[in-house]
Amino acid sequence: MWRHIASNAVTMLIVLLFLMGGVILWGKGQYEAAGPLDQAICLQVERGSNMRRVSRSLEDQGAVSSPTIFRMGADYADKTSQLKAGSYLVAPGASMAEIVDIVTRGGASTCGTEVVYRIGVNRLGIQVRELDPETNRFEERAAFTPAEEETPEIYAEKKAQPDTRFRVALAEGVTSWQVVESLKSMDVLEGAVADLPPEGSLAPDSYEVRPGDDRTQIIERMQAAQELRVAQAWQNRAEDLPVETPEELLVLASIIEKETGVAEERGQVASVFVNRLNRGMRLQTDPTVIYGVTKGQGVLGRGLRQSELRAATPWNTYVIEGLPPTPIANPGAASLQAAARPLTTDYVFFVADGTGGHAFAETLDEHNRNVAKWREIEAERAN
Repeated sequence: MWRHIASNAVTMLIVLLFLMGGVILWGKGQYEAAGPLDQAICLQVERGSNMRRVSRSLEDQGAVSSPTIFRMGADYADKTSQLKAGSYLVAPGASMAEIVDIVTRGGASTCGTEVVYRIGVNRLGIQVRELDPETNRFEERAAFTPAEEETPEIYAEKKAQPDTRFRVALAEGVTSWQVVESLKSMDVLEGAVADLPPEGSLAPDSYEVRPGDDRTQIIERMQAAQELRVAQAWQNRAEDLPVETPEELLVLASIIEKETGVAEERGQVASVFVNRLNRGMRLQTDPTVIYGVTKGQGVLGRGLRQSELRAATPWNTYVIEGLPPTPIANPGAASLQAAARPLTTDYVFFVADGTGGHAFAETLDEHNRNVAKWREIEAERAN
């Protein structure tokens, strides 16, 4: 009899183990299978939250079929303790395994509110925007200029939320002084900037920052990025460039940056300056004269005077030979590339053409005709 009972017990154990294995396999399949979500959502994970709360939120939003399996899968993957606060974009059909990875991976939030500090050539602008999960595009909620407008309530509200992201967007062609002054006015940052970074040493780009970040460390990130860009441009430069060092390449790139806002023109503008340097001609470019007047501290805000065009400053390329001693702004990657590998042309002149771009010329006669056309356009606009 005992043998019979033991035999039945072993049989039952085997059946139970078999069933448990089946359940585990089924649960694993559910955990890794495409989820029921048919539209993207922005999942908010608050500080101090846990997997139980997250699983319930996902269930309420129709993102998981079983919060229990979600939690068990996170436990089995040993990720329960790795939950990170933030706002996370969950794509349609995301599996529970993928969602667990999203909320435990760490790093910046991928949706929700974003505050962008835009350091432009003329001013600092602040933009508050939110990601629309359905379109995966940011929608602007507020935009203002701190020095000129009242601060909207939404800025203070969103700035205080723990899952808000912050970015500093540095425009091409800003000066180092403009960058430092803008960073000083950002109330989410801390720390003093002891020394003004060398002109041209900051890479125009978008930088993720966090409340309490040190301003000097952000500047160091910008400098490291620019050093890499200059080194890459110098390594890939054309063989016959009339510049002898990476520093001179940076100076040339800064002049190109300030001379045109039309991306397609950078290679042509670069060719003009390279041709002039090769022929021993003065560069004669207004942005260098302006820098000699302002030293990069703000915008001139008016036309150049004849006395300023004749004044002997280290940056006045109507007076000096060759390149000025320093960059006149922080050039972007495209201007560095244009300086390193300009188009091959015979152009040595250019003037505004009335469309936002320039008319290029190989001879003085052709250039004078282009100048006459531009003066006609100016006269028409003045009337």
